[in-house]
Amino acid sequence: MTTTPPPGSAASSGFPAPAAEPPPPAVASASPRSADRPLIGSLSPSRAADFVNCPLRYRFRVVDRLPEPPSEAASRGTVVHSVLENLFDLPPAGRTLEAARTLVEPAWQALREREPAVEALFDGPDALAAWLDSARELLAGYFALEDPARLAPSARELYVEHVLDSGLRLRGYVDRLDEASTAQGLALRVVDYKTGRSPGPAFEASAMFQMRFYALLLWRIRGVIPRELRLYYLGDRTWLRAAPDEADLRATERRIEALWAAIDRAHRTGDWRATPNRLCSWCHHQALCPAFGGTPPPLPQQAPAVPLDKAAPTVCEAEG
Repeated sequence: MTTTPPPGSAASSGFPAPAAEPPPPAVASASPRSADRPLIGSLSPSRAADFVNCPLRYRFRVVDRLPEPPSEAASRGTVVHSVLENLFDLPPAGRTLEAARTLVEPAWQALREREPAVEALFDGPDALAAWLDSARELLAGYFALEDPARLAPSARELYVEHVLDSGLRLRGYVDRLDEASTAQGLALRVVDYKTGRSPGPAFEASAMFQMRFYALLLWRIRGVIPRELRLYYLGDRTWLRAAPDEADLRATERRIEALWAAIDRAHRTGDWRATPNRLCSWCHHQALCPAFGGTPPPLPQQAPAVPLDKAAPTVCEAEG
């Protein structure tokens, strides 16, 4: 169900208010892999969603590894995620909307240094200024959903990785992890930010698959089932929530294994089908897609297994 929580709902959920100083930055988390468990593949929530939505898009990104130009939406998502990460470096009283807005320009400058091609997205100073204002408006959407002054995240942009018994490596970035000690033991809350609009009731289950993916990773790594999963949509200031249990996460693991079997079958048969859907307008590869009159490039020389997706998992996805 899509709802709008009251700002600063940390206290009512049992998660602690901040200490005098913010916690240290998150450190990458990973699980060891035994020598007798060969790695058969790698999957992140983003690439899993690619295959579910359009196997051909997955092929273009993982098998062909076609380059993709920067976009305004994806770049805006990167800037907003960076601001929301850095906001918690400030003392609680300093985590205001005005402070967040002042962090937009430095985040943009840092993105320019890492990816100089993003400068070509804008025709001139006025276009860039309007785009920066749109990022600031999304931050206003975040502050409408919760009060960061009342939160003490244990981790931000946390890299998590675990290898299933099958040899499939799961990995990704958790936008924010909150922790609390309760009478029932350690409580975890997983929070993810989307800079788009909420998907609507028909697509909510698909949207929450990403969150259950993260919950499964944390359960396998830390032995604790997250108590709450929150997915914030800053574009229309709404959110989705779930409280998973063991049965949910075991079902998620079975679904992931079945998804990987389908990816492996597509690789063996060469049957990477285009699936036109509402996300086609976001795709950079329409000129190569049969659904739009294009012709995919020849497949790379076949390897016996799906190529490992060695690209770093994305911190954010503009399609969300």
